[in-house]
Amino acid sequence: MYGELPTIPGLIVANHRSYFDPIVIVGHIHAYPVGKKEVESWPLIGYICKISGVIFVERECQDSRQKTCENIKEVINNGNSVINFPEGTTHVLPTTVDFNYGSFKTAAQIKAAILPVAIDYKVKSDAFVNDDTFIPHFLKCFGKLTTEIKITYFPPLYSEDPEYLLKTSKEIIDKELIRYRKDWNNKK
Repeated sequence: MYGELPTIPGLIVANHRSYFDPIVIVGHIHAYPVGKKEVESWPLIGYICKISGVIFVERECQDSRQKTCENIKEVINNGNSVINFPEGTTHVLPTTVDFNYGSFKTAAQIKAAILPVAIDYKVKSDAFVNDDTFIPHFLKCFGKLTTEIKITYFPPLYSEDPEYLLKTSKEIIDKELIRYRKDWNNKK
């Protein structure tokens, strides 16, 4: 782990590699993840998500996205943090894909801190991508003795400009993902 754990509530924005990501972050910080509605039906993970307060969003539904924004505001205004993965998908590209704008707009509206987080896995197959199915991937990952993960918590960002928050978060996270990969490649 790199950086200091946040001491204030806010919107945690992180790149997205796997269903492990929110588990790793929640292992360090009490926060409520935002997750796609489909996860609710996954074996084991879906049940854990439901009982732990995950905010589910039906991404294709404008009403659901709006309700999710309202839920994010409520959770943060009540002194808690929310984890969002603004890429909206998992992948193994060296840096992030485009961030979705909505959660940054929501945070800016309530003047909440943006808490950027970078996370990556040394072994790229630990990412949950493409045609991976949950149970085989879960067994493959948890069948290993170790999984090397790097995570960095960055200082809070504040602005009433959601574009600034999005752009700055993305740049910070991308730079760190490149550093991780260089570090792992130099250790071979």
